[in-house]
Amino acid sequence: MLTINIKKIIILSLLTTGVVSCGGGGESTPSIVTPMVASKQIVDAPRRSELPAIGKPVVYQVLTRLFGNKKTTNKPWGTLAENGVGKFNDFDDSALHAIKDKGVTHIWYTGILHHALVNDYTANGISLDDADVVKGRAGSPYAIKDYYNVNPDLAVDVNNRFAEFEALIARTHSHGMKVIIDIVPNHVARHYQSLNKPKGVVDFGAQDNKEVEYARDNNFYYVIGEDFKVPQAKNGYLPLGGDNDQSIDGKFDESPAKWTGNGSRLAQPDANDWYETVKINYGVKPDGSYDFPTLPEKYKNLPYQDHYAFWQDKKVPNSWLKFKEITQFWLSKGVDGFRYDVAELVPVEFWSYLNSTIKTTNPEAVTIAEVYNPKMYRDFIHLGKMDYLYDKVGFYDTLKGIMQGKVDASELHKVQGEVLDIEEYMIHFLENHDEQRIASPDFVGDANIGKPAMVASTLISRAPTMLYFGQDVGEPGALNSGFGTATRTTIFDYAGVPAHQRWMNEGAFDGGKSTESEKALIDFYRRLMSLSSMSSIAKGEYAPLNISLKADTLTQTETKLKADNAFSLFAFTRWFEGERVIVVNQFANTPEDAIIEVPAELISAWQLADGEYPLQDVLASNAASGNALDGTDSQENATSTLKVTNGKGVVSITITPLNSLVLLVSF
Repeated sequence: MLTINIKKIIILSLLTTGVVSCGGGGESTPSIVTPMVASKQIVDAPRRSELPAIGKPVVYQVLTRLFGNKKTTNKPWGTLAENGVGKFNDFDDSALHAIKDKGVTHIWYTGILHHALVNDYTANGISLDDADVVKGRAGSPYAIKDYYNVNPDLAVDVNNRFAEFEALIARTHSHGMKVIIDIVPNHVARHYQSLNKPKGVVDFGAQDNKEVEYARDNNFYYVIGEDFKVPQAKNGYLPLGGDNDQSIDGKFDESPAKWTGNGSRLAQPDANDWYETVKINYGVKPDGSYDFPTLPEKYKNLPYQDHYAFWQDKKVPNSWLKFKEITQFWLSKGVDGFRYDVAELVPVEFWSYLNSTIKTTNPEAVTIAEVYNPKMYRDFIHLGKMDYLYDKVGFYDTLKGIMQGKVDASELHKVQGEVLDIEEYMIHFLENHDEQRIASPDFVGDANIGKPAMVASTLISRAPTMLYFGQDVGEPGALNSGFGTATRTTIFDYAGVPAHQRWMNEGAFDGGKSTESEKALIDFYRRLMSLSSMSSIAKGEYAPLNISLKADTLTQTETKLKADNAFSLFAFTRWFEGERVIVVNQFANTPEDAIIEVPAELISAWQLADGEYPLQDVLASNAASGNALDGTDSQENATSTLKVTNGKGVVSITITPLNSLVLLVSF
């Protein structure tokens, strides 16, 4: 395996020289060159102790209540009876086999924990929730009401709901996939009440001193002397869309008022605040100072075992203990990992405490954190012992701009360079429940525009890939389901997901009702995800490549047009031991003839002599063979050729609109 130092030399050479001159073969001089932007983070990177045996993780996020729903009524603000709801049992063997066939290694079941919702389960001993402090009718999955039980909507038999989820965990494992659920550490529902807590566990806030704004071992912060007031509605908003529900009276009994989940200290939060939730106290005083031990700097370089040992003799706030109990409970039920909502709103020391405890119980447990502040990334990884962080602010946001034609494709090299030392810890995605659907008009309006972006996202690094259910069938998120607006599939209401339902095909999960364009997209995603098993993609190194248009293919007018618009071609290479891959993306809806230059440093590192090396497009060939690794030495099957002359390489290609080439070097 090539060392990090060799990779650094290669990348620095590319960044400083800009264009590597063509090494022969009669190619035209490039007329437009993709600039390389120097990275501030090209350093020797610490590696995980072990590389993946086969492939890298592919995480499939499903809104559990929507996934198996077959009803197509889709009435705005519709009830469960009107619009339907998916169940745990909808994830049967057929569904799980179909998910596994997408290349999935982990399923993130979103909305599992019992959260506040507007439905009557009093016959099952469950208290009603107040619609004045519930968003939507089905409720937010991030307003947890009971951390030790599951959403009653998801069960066929409400009284047997926990056993039904345990059975789903077992089924998922039997299909060779792992289970991830949400933990929401920053806040809980305003009406928290656990019915299933183990003996000795005390509910959040049950032992709080409510006469003070803050105490270290209080679970909540309080607005002393004031009662909670329901926010004043804006823009004509009415709970449940104006339905005459008996719980809607503009009141909610909470005395004294608690701080709201996003940190509002007002007894009457704003309608845009997270008013359905209350903020958890982790020992952070109202002035921002800490009421708990901090980690010495050296712990950035120490493994989780040392972090675990550090906390054993430390007194920590009560909320820390509660979340340790919660995560240990779910690990004991067979859950394989956790996705942490708004993790950056919780102190990094808590994550050191919690994650080291989780890893001590199950070293293979996966932790994924929603963190959007790049300045905090390295602390959350090295001090907080997170496995993966969202790469949104850099990679996703840049990709979105490129897809919309607003950003030059070469910017991806810059943002990738900024996290090069931690790239294997950054999880990549194009969709999730917080983001707009690719096919929504407010994003790009066509799922096919997302294809080259998904190739870059999936193949550029060792980072895991996250898929959102419905993404691979081009679901546009067009429904106005109730709370919120379209472009994102609702997480607050009962609804069907039309493109996904066509793929679901009444429970066959075979795409039987999908349109031809949806079937083609499914095939593309299946082929792309299979490439995650390539050693160069799962374990390999990365380097940017210069790509440019051939001068002799451009008229003067076309040259000016290309210069005035964001450059849409993007190329990079991944390699590991004897496997070398060149990836080319065309983000625009035009065909191009282009030249890719492979610098001498790479040719030397790859130990290639002067000559011609066939390049096979394994993304395309996988469509026919079903085997992404079916490389060949045969020029007959080559997509193009890498020509090496005087120790420098050049590839001449023609790439079709919105297409990607994944070129395996044969030798």
